[in-house]
This record gives sequence, C-alpha cells and structure tokens, in this order.
Amino acid sequence: MPGQELKSLVTEALRSAGVEIGGDRPWDVQVHDDEVFAFLIHGDTLALGEAYMAGEWDCDRIDELVYRLLTSGLASSVRKDIRTLLIALRARFANPGRKSRAFDVGRRHYDIGNDLYRAMLDRRMVYSCAYWKDATTLDEAQEAKLDLVCRKLGLKPGMRVLDIGGGWGSFAKFAAERYGVSVVNITVSQRQVELANELCQGLPVENRLMDYRDVEGRFDAIVSIGMFEHVGARHYRIFFEKAHQCLEDGGLFLLHTIGSNLSSHSCDPWVEKYIFPNSMIPSLEQIGRGLEGLFVVEDLHNIGAHYDRTLLSWYDNFMAHWEELKHSYSHEFRRMWRLYLLGSAGSFRARRMQVWQIVLSKEGVPGGYQSIR
Repeated sequence: MPGQELKSLVTEALRSAGVEIGGDRPWDVQVHDDEVFAFLIHGDTLALGEAYMAGEWDCDRIDELVYRLLTSGLASSVRKDIRTLLIALRARFANPGRKSRAFDVGRRHYDIGNDLYRAMLDRRMVYSCAYWKDATTLDEAQEAKLDLVCRKLGLKPGMRVLDIGGGWGSFAKFAAERYGVSVVNITVSQRQVELANELCQGLPVENRLMDYRDVEGRFDAIVSIGMFEHVGARHYRIFFEKAHQCLEDGGLFLLHTIGSNLSSHSCDPWVEKYIFPNSMIPSLEQIGRGLEGLFVVEDLHNIGAHYDRTLLSWYDNFMAHWEELKHSYSHEFRRMWRLYLLGSAGSFRARRMQVWQIVLSKEGVPGGYQSIR
C-alpha cells in the first residue's frame, strides 16, 4: 500500500477512536518515522513497542491512548500479523510454564534491580494491585490490601502460612508483624530472596528460592498474590493440586491474580519479549477448570478497577526517581518501562483486564464463608 494512502487510512481509523496523528491533546500520537503506520495497520504490537522504545513515535499520555483504542473497539478490529500469530502458537505448544523455565521471569524481570523496585513501589515493596477503598496514598492502599488478604484468610497467631510467589516478603512481613503468624515465602528471584531476608530479619519468616512444585509440608493457610500469571494454562491443574496437597483440611487458600475477560494461551508479544517472559493472563473459565474437584470457591472479589491508580502511582514514583536511576538504566529502558506502566494502566481503565481475589476451601466452610471487603 502506498505510503500516503496507508497514512490516511491509519489517520482516519485513529480519528474514529478520538485520537489524532500530530494532534495537541495528551493522548494524540506524534509519529517520527512513517514505518510506524504499517505497524499500526497490522496491529503489530511488538514492532510498535520497539518503535516507541527507539523514539519513532511519542504520546504524552499512553494510558489515555490505550484506553481510547480499547474502548472504541478499534484495537480488536485490527488484524494480527503473522508474527503475533507465531507468538501465540509458541505459547500454546512450547509449554512456557514448564519447570525448566520457571526461573526465567525471576532473572529477566524481578532481578532487574532492587533499586528500581524500591524507588517505584510503596514502602513495603508490594508489586501487585493495591486496594484504594479507604486509602489516599500508595502506602495506605497496599497495607489495606495486605490486611484485606489476612482478614479474608482468617489469620490467627500461631498459624503457619505458605506464600507462593511472595517476592520481597511484603505479605510475609506484614502478616507476621500484624497477625502473629509464621510464613514460608517462596519466589523464583534470587535478588528478591536476598532483600526479603533483610526486610524480614527477626520475624518468623523463611524466604526460599524455590519453584512451587517443590514445596513440601502442610500449612494452615496459603496465599498467592500476583504469581499465578506466570504458571501457564497447561500447569493450572498441577498448581492447584500442589496447593490442595499443602493446605490443611480446614484451611483457606487465597489466590490473587490478574484476569482476562477472554480465554487465551498467549501474552502480548511485546510484553512477552520485554517485560514478562513465559507469562499469560488466565480467564475465569481456565481457573475454574484447574481447580474443579479440588476446591470450593467461597468468595470472588474483583478489585481490577484499583489497578489503574496503582500503576499510575508506580509510574509517578519511577519518574520522580529517574535522576537517581538513570545511572543504572538506559534511556531505552526508561521508554520501555513507561510504555509498560502506562499501557497497563490504560488496559485496566478500559476494564479489559481484571484482578480477582478468590478464596478457596477444600470441602466448603461449615455454615458458609462470610465475605470480607
């Protein structure tokens, strides 16, 4: 397709979503290389993301751009190119959640640098959706989320808790301090274990570099916050079987995960390559198949609308500390991280992605579970 015709076609398509090429509103797109128009018309998110990282296009408010594209229906109508199809097929058949690759995301994402995450996150270093119901700051919202999880699990002093994918020990530290429990926190990131040991010093918390499939023992309660996105649909049954094996008969398991409105077996190709390797977002149908016959669903709470504000808070912190971080991270990384945080915020604002907290029991809570909000 000739260059000018392609540019006109893209311009009209974006205009239908309320976005202008070269416009002066924060969500309008500034194109510095005409090759970007081909990426847009083909829906090639990998090439578009790489073009943004290279400075070939700009947008002041990527979150608002993504929100408008998703809510207009334009994004879903754009055809996928062959590269996107190949990524999807690889995710379906290459078994990205298999045990031999379990530590990839730890090395390539969570081990980037504790300085980055300390600058970006709240004081407890919680890297998952906050709970803003009665909070005004990120610190308050993350503590509110941790407390919500503890109350949903009914934690009591002396209980032994397993945290699957607990990162820098944020939940473990909070639960040990506030609820008097002991916690085994497992993660696939060496640098998370190192910092978690420092932050949880003196508390009944054990931080282990370990894949969830290797956990042994029984626990009064189990929690998994923001880790399930790395399991992969082919391993959901294994994940829930392991949780069932490790949970005491009267205990509760709380699963906190990002969720998709549609079932899929692949991740966005740009996110797969640059942000979260071997990841996929589950649907309720896929989660349900994984836990069927093992657990009773006691409670389902969608807090996905809270992630928009959480991501914007992380972005503000990241940018506020960039002068300190730029000595360790490149300008290209800054643009990549900006696209990741703001693009994700726009997706949650459009309600294309959710966050579910699912409370599970083995045989059902006698008399029924009392939902906590």
